Amino acid sequence: MNKVMSRTPQPRPRHRPPTRRDSRRPGGAPPRTPSRPAATHAERPRTAPGTAVPQPRPTDLFADRLLAVLSGRRPVHWMLRHTAGRAYDDLVRLAERGPLRAFGTRSAVHDIGYYVPSEGTLEVFARICAGDRLRAMAFRLELGQDLRWRCTAVETGPT
Repeated sequence: MNKVMSRTPQPRPRHRPPTRRDSRRPGGAPPRTPSRPAATHAERPRTAPGTAVPQPRPTDLFADRLLAVLSGRRPVHWMLRHTAGRAYDDLVRLAERGPLRAFGTRSAVHDIGYYVPSEGTLEVFARICAGDRLRAMAFRLELGQDLRWRCTAVETGPT
């Protein structure tokens, strides 16, 4: 007996799993913020053709890059092509002291602000959470003729 079994697709349930209802939070939960770093290329959601993908701001990128170097997670030469002028020398001097290194926890950017003194120039400040302390970092970005941002000055608060 040669019986062919045909498989029919099963309907998916049309309800969502139960969620916790907390009566102490009127109006719903606060908006969620991502707790992990940005998705890699393979994890990024696909967008429709012709839809622009929002690019991270240079202030955010450089704050993360400088924090990685000044907290000891990356070597100083990682910033070589992203700096101009004396900024690399200042970064080397600062990285030797490790001013944003937090033992036991990972340093993170808490807040960023900036000022535009002229077109193509940004003066940026960042508050850094390092353990249970808030520290300060300031840097200057200039837009080059090749339309790439470069760090031209960097400083941290007193340690």
